[in-house]
Amino acid sequence: MVDLSVKVGAVALPNPILPASGTFSDEFAAAIDLDRLGGLVTKTVSRNYRAGNPPPRVHEIEAGMINSIGLPTKGLKYFLEVQLPSYKRFKPPLVCSITSENIEDFAQMARDVSVPGVDAIELNISCPTRQPGGGNFALNEDTTYKVVKLCRSMTEKPLWAKLSPNAGEITAVAEAAEKAGANAITVSNTILGLKINIETRRSCIGQGYGGISGPGVKPIVLRMVHQCSRSVKIPVIGCGGIMKVDDVVEYLLAGATAVEVGFASFRNPTAMIALIEGLEKWCAKKGVARVAELTGAMLDHPPRDTYEAGMVGIS
Repeated sequence: MVDLSVKVGAVALPNPILPASGTFSDEFAAAIDLDRLGGLVTKTVSRNYRAGNPPPRVHEIEAGMINSIGLPTKGLKYFLEVQLPSYKRFKPPLVCSITSENIEDFAQMARDVSVPGVDAIELNISCPTRQPGGGNFALNEDTTYKVVKLCRSMTEKPLWAKLSPNAGEITAVAEAAEKAGANAITVSNTILGLKINIETRRSCIGQGYGGISGPGVKPIVLRMVHQCSRSVKIPVIGCGGIMKVDDVVEYLLAGATAVEVGFASFRNPTAMIALIEGLEKWCAKKGVARVAELTGAMLDHPPRDTYEAGMVGIS
């Protein structure tokens, strides 16, 4: 019997498979048993109603998709009065994703969602189509530190900081989040990109640029997960291009404690369940008793003994 349970700081998960924010809602219960997931991650909530970005918002590309949804939400009041009671029907821990365009309100949002039924707060400080002053605080370490630090002062709930792959040095941002009091980091949000319609000569996305997700980004984000896991002591959650069980295992070996799945669920709403079942079978076949043993188990490359042998006689 394989033990799939993991712990992201103080948050115990029955397995390491969670949905990525923005790609999931409780409506998935019509397609899958949500009680089988490792955790539930809400669509990002802001204080007030947001209509989102102008269409077109999504376009398929060769290795995934590009999107600029714009974080549409019915606001905090709707979340607390309608969505949260709905999520409470399910057993897995609930992670509430929040955002704001200014640091002070971000911290107040963290305070306001610190209610029974919310087990952790994911700070979406990395929407790729925003600038540091407009919500993408994770583009540099200074703004990351400020927003996480103030949020930390407003709540005792576990804080997960969702980082940006568009940052100049993501390890420095990860370290800033840890220093400011984050209990975990999610690596990462989507990669800013562009897709052009050659017939109209305009962007395929109404906003212009959009965030790229899907299997094409996995090697890039996997590298970032590995780097961040070596630079911070808090847990890392991997997010980017997970399509199959091998992808999950790679993220764990690179240092992730858990993973978030997004694009795959668009193609197949049952993808997360298939990943959970597949991970258990993979571990059983490989003799892995506890999935947590895989976290950070990637071996040195090149192998240390080979490297040291090659150094013999070199002066």
